[in-house]
Amino acid sequence: MSEERGTYPGVATENREPHAPPDKRRLIPQEVYRSKVLRNVDWKRLFFVMLGIALFAVIYLSPQWPDAIDPLGEHFELTREGKAAIGLFALAVTWWVFEVIPIGVTSVAVAVIQALFLIRDPKVAFTDFMDPSVWFIFASLVIGMAFTRTGLTQRMAYKMLTLVGERTSMIYLGCFTMIAVLTLMMAHTAVAAAMFPLLMAIYSLYEEDTAPTKFGKGLFIGMAYVCGAGSIVTLLGAARGAVAIGFFRDMAGREVTFFELTYYMLPLGWVMIILLWTLTMLLYPPEKKVIPGLRDRVKVLSERLGPMKRTELLALTIVLAAILVLALRSFLPALRPLDKSAVMLMCTVLFFLLKILTVKDLEEIPWNIILLFGGAMSIGFCLWQTGAANWIAVEGLALLQNAHWFVFVMAIAFFVLIMTNFIMNVAAIAISMPVAFVMARYLGVSPEVIMFASLATAGMPFLVLVGAAPNAIAFESRQFSSAEFFRIGIPATIMLMAVLGIFIWLVWPLMGMPVLLQ
Repeated sequence: MSEERGTYPGVATENREPHAPPDKRRLIPQEVYRSKVLRNVDWKRLFFVMLGIALFAVIYLSPQWPDAIDPLGEHFELTREGKAAIGLFALAVTWWVFEVIPIGVTSVAVAVIQALFLIRDPKVAFTDFMDPSVWFIFASLVIGMAFTRTGLTQRMAYKMLTLVGERTSMIYLGCFTMIAVLTLMMAHTAVAAAMFPLLMAIYSLYEEDTAPTKFGKGLFIGMAYVCGAGSIVTLLGAARGAVAIGFFRDMAGREVTFFELTYYMLPLGWVMIILLWTLTMLLYPPEKKVIPGLRDRVKVLSERLGPMKRTELLALTIVLAAILVLALRSFLPALRPLDKSAVMLMCTVLFFLLKILTVKDLEEIPWNIILLFGGAMSIGFCLWQTGAANWIAVEGLALLQNAHWFVFVMAIAFFVLIMTNFIMNVAAIAISMPVAFVMARYLGVSPEVIMFASLATAGMPFLVLVGAAPNAIAFESRQFSSAEFFRIGIPATIMLMAVLGIFIWLVWPLMGMPVLLQ
């Protein structure tokens, strides 16, 4: 009769030789198998999964927190739902920062927890994922895909290189200008992805092997930085603008138009682009003054593209028409009722209607990112509607209640800057905006200046690679290390805060932006 033993799949527990003496048996202790299993566990990931859950549980189950009291003596009670919203916020930030699960799935968890723990009505929590701002982001990503698929980005880049010639200093400037122009019409991540192979081709003419050089460092770090600076100028450059405007509309009660955002951000964005080019030339002056043969190589590549195709013309016409409509909404009363998301989504419909894109392209849209934006909207509105944002803001006033308005705005912008370097900029906006808008009322600061200042710093995470997708794409060049990126990021960040301070204090008020409540 066989002896029953506790066994594990694929693990021999004894020598099966029938007449082997006991001392010849090769027993493999079950502890060996267990140790192998334990070694295969991702303990770091498990720790942060449990940390997020623990933070939510501790905050959710904690006794009633004391009321927050504003400078006028008004009490703000933190309800059960508000306390749960703070706990959910702690969980979401932990999981987003350390990416214990896909960032889009964390966003789904945000809505699911709201429904299961009765923090908000499920219809409200899940409807945030279908907010018009989220659809605007979807449409922006589709536009970037259309430009890449049709070859428009490559054609525009080759034309630029033909104009700037073979001088390396002008190649820096030409590439940065090209990147900035593209971010006016498509998401900065798509711009970085489209420009990366072109810059690699340029670099191959500069240096035969892939060994790092000053020119290579400047070219690719500059690409990452300029993608961020250019992306703040229009709503098409990145998703964060649409998300911030969505919060501003619901919390401040006013719509910021496409043209208004560009009016204030265009001078700031282009000043930063010029300064970043200057900084690149100072820190990474190219070893060679010229790249011989570049113009001929570009000419060959351009000829391979042939004349502009029908799909390129159609895609360009559709996008320019949408931009024109969005801009005219600021001047023509008849167009003001048109929703900007609907205008952008019409581009998507026309791309597929005219067969510029196919169903295969639709399947390649980064839905993980789309879900992230939906989750960011959901957690932001959750903090706002449960009263948690009010409670946090009033508690935070103890630190800033006597601060000058300029110090307050710069502090909020710097907070967003630091957060953006470690989590997605959309999440940073969602975390800071609801609280900042409440605090602004007490300090007499206009919500407009807070939103624009926060958008500026959210778009330019110059310190760490995870701060933005273009940073990570540039790192693939292997021209620089993460430490080098951080080092050059310090003067770039200081420069950003100095320029932003000048705009907040002087330039934007002269342009008509309200900085103080009347």
